[in-house]
Formats: sequence, structure tokens, C-alpha cells
Amino acid sequence: MIEGKLINLRIVKQSDLEELIPLLSDTRERGEFLNPNMVNEVMYRKRYQETGFWNEEFGSLLITNKSGRLLGDIAFFKGVNYLPGFEIGYNIFRSEDRGKGYTTEALRLFSAYLFETKTIHRLEVHADMNNTGSRKVAEKCGFTYEGMKRQAVYARGSYSDLAIYSMLKHECPSFTEMIQK
Repeated sequence: MIEGKLINLRIVKQSDLEELIPLLSDTRERGEFLNPNMVNEVMYRKRYQETGFWNEEFGSLLITNKSGRLLGDIAFFKGVNYLPGFEIGYNIFRSEDRGKGYTTEALRLFSAYLFETKTIHRLEVHADMNNTGSRKVAEKCGFTYEGMKRQAVYARGSYSDLAIYSMLKHECPSFTEMIQK
């Protein structure tokens, strides 16, 4: 487990699946920027059994509050195969938990952890151009705005532009610094 001031990051346990699947499938809580797709329970459980949601090219941790309540998740994955590094995606499950600093702390901790444990030099965050909350999170964490991918994502009946942010290894505080803050 990675402990922060507001949140903890931890691996997904099999017992979490009963709570996670409904949270990930609640189309009312997906927000306006996430695709409203529901989770295929059979495939989700199979993927968990095969990987535990962690391998060399994909990993997902749960964001919990200090009492262990599930707040969201954060994941790294290989975006484009020929580019070095990983993309990071994050999600807070319930609207009442958004805007409280949980995602910012999770992204800071997770970025430092990935740079510490993976042989990578670069991380990316992609956010809908209109998702000011997600864009502010990336900026607060030290990610640099690089540009826009035009009409790159189809969600909720239309195409959206994506803002691209990056962080290089030397721009990130060390993992030791992050967990001592």
C-alpha cells in the first residue's frame, strides 16, 4: 500500500470486485467526460483472475480514504506501443467525492511510484479539452501541456478533442520524497 495524507493507494483484492463492478457500471456517476459503457462482469472477473489488474504493461490501484472506503482508481497502461512510457488514467467513482484533492494526491504518488519501479522516462495524461477538473489535476501535479489531439475520442454521441500532458522522470519528485510529505 502507498500511504498519502488524504488517501491510500492499494492493489485490488478479489473481495473488492463485488463493490467495484457496480461502481464502474453506474452510468449516472460516470460524469460527462467518461464513456457511459458498463463493465462486462464476466470479462472483468476473468481479467482479474489472469492478471490481478497488474502486469508489465497495465496496472490499476484503488484510491481509498483513510478508513478504507473506495473512492476511485488510477491505472497505468501502454498507450501507443511504439512510444516509450505509459499513459495514466484516473477516476473518482462518486460525484460527492470529486473536487476534494483525492485525485491530485493519487496522481502525484502514483507517478513517483511508477518512475521509481519501471524503466520509463515519460508519463502522459490525456483529458477531454473541456474537462477542466482533470486538466487542473495534471497541471497541479507538474505535468506539462503538450498540445491537443483533435476529435480523438468518441463518447456520449460526439467526438471530443483531447489535451495531452506529459511528465519526464527528472521532473517528478522522488518516491521517497512523496511518501515522506
